[in-house]
Amino acid sequence: MGRRCIIIPLDVADASAMETAAEQTERELGPIDVWVNNAMVSVFSPVKETPPEEFKRVTDVTYLGYVYGTLAALKRMLPRDRGVIVQVGSALAYRGIPLQAAYCGAKHAIEGFCDSLRTELIHDRSRVKVTLVQMPAVNTPQFGWVKSRLPNRAQPVPPIFQPEIAADAILHASRHPKREYILGWPSLKAIWGNKVATDYADRVLAKKGIASQQTDQPEDPDRPHNLWDPVAGDHGAHGRFDARASRWSFQWWLSKHRYPVLGGLLAALVATALVKTHRGNR
Repeated sequence: MGRRCIIIPLDVADASAMETAAEQTERELGPIDVWVNNAMVSVFSPVKETPPEEFKRVTDVTYLGYVYGTLAALKRMLPRDRGVIVQVGSALAYRGIPLQAAYCGAKHAIEGFCDSLRTELIHDRSRVKVTLVQMPAVNTPQFGWVKSRLPNRAQPVPPIFQPEIAADAILHASRHPKREYILGWPSLKAIWGNKVATDYADRVLAKKGIASQQTDQPEDPDRPHNLWDPVAGDHGAHGRFDARASRWSFQWWLSKHRYPVLGGLLAALVATALVKTHRGNR
């Protein structure tokens, strides 16, 4: 598309590496206007079978990686009093599920961190914005390289969406930052359902949450995973669930166009009322 880019391989759990990357980016490409935190690792495993070092690694990457990235961005954005930080979140930031305690805990932590940061930015009257995009199940390659102790291959909890929808939501959030965006009806249902019926959600997930995260194909316990190091090769953006993944979300379309839709509905109601009034006066 005619844009220049640079690629800087690093471990986001290393704060100094994040700072160096931000410095190099500004030196080579100019001021950073938008910073997106998205890196993650996870472990599919019951809590009782997950060793402490794996909880720590997931937290270091999936939570502290966001903190370190945000600090690097703020260091440059605050003096200029402009910029947008997009945090790629998850419905699991509100509703933990079985087999992903480490990941869910990290996503919960991001939510609390951003709440604190946002209040400080408001207090300082800063024009730097922080926005979260809460994702549903997305067909990315992560389910083929995530560390797993499950007997069968891991899968996102259906319904599944294609990564292009996620990319569109992140781009939209960077251009129209607000407190939070929720992508997809499943995310909306999980977040609001957890607010009003937490105990019911616990029981449903206890009954269905383990099976729904596995296919009927056996897992290879010796396959490579990316908890400690990257898995070699170019894995693209899509996972292995293309045949089951949706390329469109009515909820997201409605969220993006809510003001024109509401304006159209209001205009239709006014027009209907005027027609009825006119007929009543005849």
